[in-house]
Formats: sequence, structure tokens, C-alpha cells
Amino acid sequence: MNPYVIAILLSSLGLGTTLTFASSHWLLAWMGLEINTLAIAPLMAQHHHPRAVEATTKYFLTQATAAAMILFASTTNAWMTGEWSITHLSDPLANTTFMAALALKIGLAPMHFWMPEVLQGLDLLTGLILSTWQKLAPFALIIQTAQNIDPQLLTLLGVLSTLIGGWGGLNQTQLRKILAYSSIAHMGWMIIVIQYAPQLTLLALMTYIIMTSATFLTLKMSLTTKINTLATTWSKNPMLASTTALILLSLGGLPPLTGFMPKWMILQELTKQNLPIIATTMALAALISLYFYLRLCYAMTLTVSPSTNNSTTPWRTQTTQAPLPLALFTTATLGLLPMTPAILMMTT
Repeated sequence: MNPYVIAILLSSLGLGTTLTFASSHWLLAWMGLEINTLAIAPLMAQHHHPRAVEATTKYFLTQATAAAMILFASTTNAWMTGEWSITHLSDPLANTTFMAALALKIGLAPMHFWMPEVLQGLDLLTGLILSTWQKLAPFALIIQTAQNIDPQLLTLLGVLSTLIGGWGGLNQTQLRKILAYSSIAHMGWMIIVIQYAPQLTLLALMTYIIMTSATFLTLKMSLTTKINTLATTWSKNPMLASTTALILLSLGGLPPLTGFMPKWMILQELTKQNLPIIATTMALAALISLYFYLRLCYAMTLTVSPSTNNSTTPWRTQTTQAPLPLALFTTATLGLLPMTPAILMMTT
């Protein structure tokens, strides 16, 4: 694709998200979400592969449905209350419709079915944008309106997303689908705590973006999209194979890695709110997710010689990817846990 066209599309992505961040009026927020959707569609379809076109079509239809629901919810709210402001979402029907629309936007269960299929049809860099940047604008709206939304609905969405994100990833062999289910599970952790401590949702979103960026950039560096090719990366780049295993464990939330911090703080907040059953359910759901991360680590680091492997060992081809972003994201993914006291000071 022409570099000028890519520059226009990426700046449009930035503009759409910034517009939604800055808006206090429903129509402006809706406009920002639409600019975002229209800007990423050409990036998704740029390879002219049938799978990419199919993924783009599915994504466009789900996002258009969610945008129509947001318009419907905001119009209903304006009709009932006379208010177009984002913070004055007081009508119960508008509330529920709006939350359902944003759940569809970010791929929360049970509106998650499009996410694995769409991510599977994309290349890794576009998949990275879809999994990280495209979550920012909807989350800004959810955080602004969380206090008006039914707490039981938010709890149900959170627990369901974490469970389905764990179960769905168990039987997958495609890494992009595994990362899609990982995304659904992480969204569940963010939604469960948003009504009690929105600052913890922001912290979980930031750490999720760091860890997912490191994962996608690692897969891009090693040109890997399936588990059986992941198992042969040790021969190509042993250091990268070691850090990839640690990144996956960080995504699973194991200490002493960065991914443990948001899970620990969210479970602490849930127990403070006298919700021990929900906290226990979330912790057990995290164990299901951890299983498929461990499965990837096993395939990557424990199926090396002299164990047998059916995959052919790849050529040590040179990659054109810049190593600096990967190094920065990997360092952040592995080493931010000691910053927890400072983050606690800022969030309380």
C-alpha cells in the first residue's frame, strides 16, 4: 500500500480515537467511533486475500450494527431526558442498549463471536491495531458511563467474558485465534472492576496493550501464526524463544511478571467490595487461560531436540522489522511488577 495512504489511514485512526476521548456530546463520540471503523477497514483488506476481505466484511457489519445501536440508545436517552451529554445517560433502556453496543464493539462475551474469526483473517500488524488501539475509544465511553449502568449487567459481562475467553482458547492451534480469546478474557477483567475502581480498569488496559503488543511483535519477528511453527523458533532465534515464553506467562498473569499486577489488584478490590465468590470465579477462570499459555510455552521450549517434532526447521531468514519497539514492549511486559507500590499510590 502507498505510504501516503497508510499515513492518512493511521492519522484518521488517531483522529477518531481523539475525537471520542474529547467529546461530551453523543453524536461527536459516535462520529469518532465511525471514523475509527472506516479508517481500519482498508488496512484490514490491503492484502486482497479472500480471508482478509471476509474478515473486513465481518468486522464492518458488526461495527456498523454497534454504531446503529449507539445512535438508537443516545436518541432514546435524548427523547426521554432531553440530554445529549454522555454523562447524563439515565434512561434504563438507553443504558442497556448502549452497554450492549459497546460490548459488541470491543468483543465482550456473549457478543464476542466475530473477534476470533476477524483476527484470524488479518496480518499480525493489523491484528495488533485491532486488539489494542481499537479498544481505547469504546473503553473511554464505558468508563464515563459505568456509574449509570446496571452493576449486575457489568458483573455478568465480566465473568462470562473471562470464562469464555479461557474455554475458547483451549482447543485452538492458530495463534491469532488464541490471542483473540486472550483479548476477550482480559476485557472481562477490565469490565468486572470498572464500577468499583475505574483507575484499575485503565491500569489493566494499559498492561494488556503492552503485553499484547509484545506478543504480536514477537510473532511478527519470528513469522509465526501456528503452534507447530512456534515450536521450531528455538532453532532460529533462541533468545527470542526464551522471551516469548516469558511474555506468554506474563499474559497469563504469573508473578513476578507485569501481567500479575492488574489481576492481583482487581482481585484485591473485589474482596474489599465483599464479593468473594466473584473474585474466586475470576481467579479460577484465569487458571483456564493460563493453561493455554502454558501449552504454547511447552510447544515452544520443551519440544526441542532430542524430542521429535513433525515441523520442518525454518530457514534463518532476515526480518525487516525494527527490533527497538519489540525490545521496549518486552522489557515492559517482563519487568513492571516492582512499580506496583508507585502505581498503588497513584490509583488510591
